[in-house]
Amino acid sequence: MLRRACVAGQFYPGGAKELQEEVRGFIKEEAREKATALIAPHAGYIYSGSVAGAVYSRVDIPDDVVLLGPNHTGLGARASVMTEGEWEIPTGTVGINTELAGMIAGSTRLFSPDTSAHLNEHSLEVQLPFIHCLNRGARFVPITVMQADLDECIEMGNALAGVIKDYGREVLIAVSSDMNHYESDKRTREKDKLAIDQVLSLDARGLLEVTARKDITMCGVFPAAIAITAARALGASRARLIKYATSGETSGDYDHVVGYAGIVIS
Repeated sequence: MLRRACVAGQFYPGGAKELQEEVRGFIKEEAREKATALIAPHAGYIYSGSVAGAVYSRVDIPDDVVLLGPNHTGLGARASVMTEGEWEIPTGTVGINTELAGMIAGSTRLFSPDTSAHLNEHSLEVQLPFIHCLNRGARFVPITVMQADLDECIEMGNALAGVIKDYGREVLIAVSSDMNHYESDKRTREKDKLAIDQVLSLDARGLLEVTARKDITMCGVFPAAIAITAARALGASRARLIKYATSGETSGDYDHVVGYAGIVIS
């Protein structure tokens, strides 16, 4: 099936030329490294595009990407893997790696083959123009996660790592997540630092605990915990914060902001 873009013209430009120019404007010509995973934001590009561009600029995008994000719509399975088809964006289409998606969907009872969770979900879609710009041949596996506890995140992360090892080719895990939502700039920066410190320590348990204890509304916390677990199982040993910003820097409203972090795990 062809999954039509649902937030083109809203979160990012709806025209191919305009989108290509905007994404290229966010991408910097820097030395790119092979990474195990990354975390990038998914707000409107006017707010978070510079952070997403900064993190994607540092990473060599392979031909296969597992894209993990939150489920904002409440539709579909708790951990939904879309296993076939193509996703349309204004600059082209990005195909699903059916082989890899099927392996992931079959790796644990917690992953469910499902399409409905993805049709109106923006968190994964806004990553695709960056991936497509840097590697037009890239395929991906779309996964949304609605809810999970620590044990489930660990099980899914270990299952994902096992699949990537068995697959035998380079795979990047890309997590789509914004950070704290709709508090003051000062408070959001304080809260986000607590969460970011746990990511930089590659501590999935610590991340889930601190976000729950301190009420840090990081929407992709479960995908991040899964990715951290998978990355560690794949041998990753360090994480670096590439860029951090809040929406207040664009909007001028510092009373109700959203935080954005770009992180590379290798």
